[in-house]
Amino acid sequence: MKRVALHTLGCKLNFAETSTIGRQFVERGFHVVDFHEPAEVYVLNTCSVTGRADREARQVIRRALRTSPDAYVIVVGCYAQLEPEEIARVDGVDLILGSSEKLRLFDFIDDFTKNSYPQMHVSDIHNCVDFGPAFSADTGYRTRGFLKIQDGCDFTCSFCTIPLARGASRSQPIEVVLQQATFLARQGFKEIVLTGVNVGDYGKNNGTNLLALLKELENVTGIERVRISSIEANLLTREMVDFIIHSERICNHFHIPMQSGSNSILKKMRRRYLANHYRELTEYVASKDPDAGIGADVIVGFPGETDALFEETYMFLVDLPISYFHVFTYSERPNTPAAQFPEAVEPKVRSRRSEMLRNLGWKKRHDFYSRFVGKTTNVLFENTTQHSDVSGLTTNYIRVKTRADGDLVNRIIPVTIRGIDDDECVGVIEHDSLHGYSPGDTLLAETTSSAMAGR
Repeated sequence: MKRVALHTLGCKLNFAETSTIGRQFVERGFHVVDFHEPAEVYVLNTCSVTGRADREARQVIRRALRTSPDAYVIVVGCYAQLEPEEIARVDGVDLILGSSEKLRLFDFIDDFTKNSYPQMHVSDIHNCVDFGPAFSADTGYRTRGFLKIQDGCDFTCSFCTIPLARGASRSQPIEVVLQQATFLARQGFKEIVLTGVNVGDYGKNNGTNLLALLKELENVTGIERVRISSIEANLLTREMVDFIIHSERICNHFHIPMQSGSNSILKKMRRRYLANHYRELTEYVASKDPDAGIGADVIVGFPGETDALFEETYMFLVDLPISYFHVFTYSERPNTPAAQFPEAVEPKVRSRRSEMLRNLGWKKRHDFYSRFVGKTTNVLFENTTQHSDVSGLTTNYIRVKTRADGDLVNRIIPVTIRGIDDDECVGVIEHDSLHGYSPGDTLLAETTSSAMAGR
């Protein structure tokens, strides 16, 4: 049996699509192995949000070829869509597929004989209407399934290459989403994560919207949680917030990209909101549910970001009721307006500002944890780590790991938080909910933060 190894860079949407590609190989008799193991075929699904992501893709290709020099190497996704010639210059690459081709991979392969020169199949994505359904139904522990409901983006943020790589916004019909969600439930998944490039834009071209989809997903038998991966501030309405907060199944976790707390920078970025709107939105969420997890993305070092404008963003974040945020150092991307903007920020200044915000992010996360001391929260345990630990997530996106002798994977267990140790919380499991444990047993649970990679 031939072996295929798959690796994903970037967002959860990419993970869902990689899973679909993996199923196509399995249907053709391949055995899926870890990317670090020898294989006859390697597939790399790429991201191109930053220059660092591009460099990482090239490094991953070279590592695979060091492991299996004669392997057939396939590179797909956003980086492949935007810079196929650059990838083709990496020795050993055999096939390069763009964003609309990657889910039809076997349309472009006759056999897996290595090529002297890479084959490239990259379509003009500008007017793409194909959707390319994708969902992850083959993870090692069937707890959280990633379901692609939307693709592409109609926004014109000045720093972003995603519309160039993914095309226009388009969505999967509600009835198809429900079919796939039902399939995931039957496979044993207890949580579904809704993914897309711009999830909040769902249904715009189908005469529906994300709220309508959420209401339908609540009725899917077997799914205990539905999580929205990310949603833009201008697309998250108060009506939607109210529905999510009162829902039995939709997770009280809102990841809302912010990018900057300075109106001047937000305008240059071409974001569709200003700082006051973002503040009012997050304050509204927090007022409706103080325990809700609220995350953000922040870009530092954008052209024209002076010390004073960076200070605006810093103080804005200090005051926001958010539980965590991810910091991205601005990276000039080809064919974006921002790459031509004057007043570029020196790399060492970008680095210093990133470090300042990461330190602030640690404090925000620590403060968020502190509010749960003495409280009991449910955890969906999803995998076993070293030393028989098991880890999982709360609805509000706190990752929890527990040392336990029994199998807790794919079970939702109450955990009472007892204290904080550095950036971790320590708690005990409610034993009356565990079969196979006596009430006198003591188990230790530690909660740690969970990180999201971009969208």
